Amino acid sequence: MDRRFFLKSGGIALASLGMVQAAPPFLQRAAMAQSSVTGAQGRRKTLIAIFQRGAVDGLNMVVPYGESEYYNLRPTLAIPKPQGTSADAALNLDGFFGLHPALAPFKPLWDSKRLAIVHAVGSPDNTRSHFDAQDYMESATPGVKSTEDGWLNRYLQTKPDPRATPFRAVSMTQNLPRSLQGRAGAVAISNLSDFAIRAGAYSASVQGGFESIYDQAAGDVLSGTGRETFEAVNFLKRVNPAQYKPENGAQYPRTPYGNALLQIAQLIKAGVGLEVAFTDIGGWDTHVNEGNVQGQLALRFREFSQGIAALTTDLGQQRMDDIVILTMSEFGRTARENGNRGTDHGHANAMFVVGNSVRGGRVYGQWPGLKSDQLYEGRELNLTTDFRDVFGEMAQRHLGNSNIQKIFPGYAASATKFRGVLG
Repeated sequence: MDRRFFLKSGGIALASLGMVQAAPPFLQRAAMAQSSVTGAQGRRKTLIAIFQRGAVDGLNMVVPYGESEYYNLRPTLAIPKPQGTSADAALNLDGFFGLHPALAPFKPLWDSKRLAIVHAVGSPDNTRSHFDAQDYMESATPGVKSTEDGWLNRYLQTKPDPRATPFRAVSMTQNLPRSLQGRAGAVAISNLSDFAIRAGAYSASVQGGFESIYDQAAGDVLSGTGRETFEAVNFLKRVNPAQYKPENGAQYPRTPYGNALLQIAQLIKAGVGLEVAFTDIGGWDTHVNEGNVQGQLALRFREFSQGIAALTTDLGQQRMDDIVILTMSEFGRTARENGNRGTDHGHANAMFVVGNSVRGGRVYGQWPGLKSDQLYEGRELNLTTDFRDVFGEMAQRHLGNSNIQKIFPGYAASATKFRGVLG
């Protein structure tokens, strides 16, 4: 039989090969804590953040085909206007914006109003350094390098949960991302099957050696959570993640990114108390031979959108009532293509927001235009939405944390600045 978790009499148990085993204490608490982060019918809310590292070309991702200047700026890279059923043209969204054709898996989400877009969004800091811009976005303190923790970790800190499990915040990456670093508990898991787990400043490969490492770590950062983490790992090991089967015909890309999304779905279905999930996908720094309808950017878009479409399909309608997927990238790219048929580091960009609670089928934000006097420094898409206003809306309206002033220090965060992406 398929291995699965199920709730029974207020606790979580494991059905495996016809044998029921009691869950470890942290999962028993997870069952009791279902109402600590709640929505309709007392269900836990989950935010899945996906970082497009390398600065994706937002103008070829969400194409302003209704503006003629776009085609003047990009004689070889521009995506053609929608043309009936042509596969080599932008997918019409609203008569002005269109999706890159390689993002076709997003179109059903748009049509069913489960996908929204925020355009001309980004950081008010004008750095064109990937490292600095990613740091500023993940710390949510643009221009300030001294911030100790990430915005998602501050979210966790400002909404403490005494019944939280080791899986409250999980990054499916090799290392804990900047956004989840801080005093609140969070772990990075490179792969559920081999159980390489990194928790904060401490890291260890747990397969075959985690318990002995725990015994030797009585005085370090692992000592407080080591036993629970070991219980969690052993519990997952009994489930055998390698045997997980996606539901509803979902087909994830056979890539590290696709595998990360598949495992996020697995953790959500397992009911282990997941509240914040994170992963990333690189390859967006397209200075040379970016391509238009075909090429390196199109390949990245195809994998990116197929992964998110598979995730929503796998989780299904009911689970997606309580889940929001948010995408981001450190900055955009120049409006004008360069001499190498690519684009250089820019300013504002576009974000996708996916979920059943999303007021989808709309492009949010004020469009600044692409004429020379409308561009930032005469070369890049201008900023009209601060990324913290999007993050803040996710934290407050989806996850239910009203302490947004503490989540975004030094910024006058307010619900009046939200774009209204969430219902």
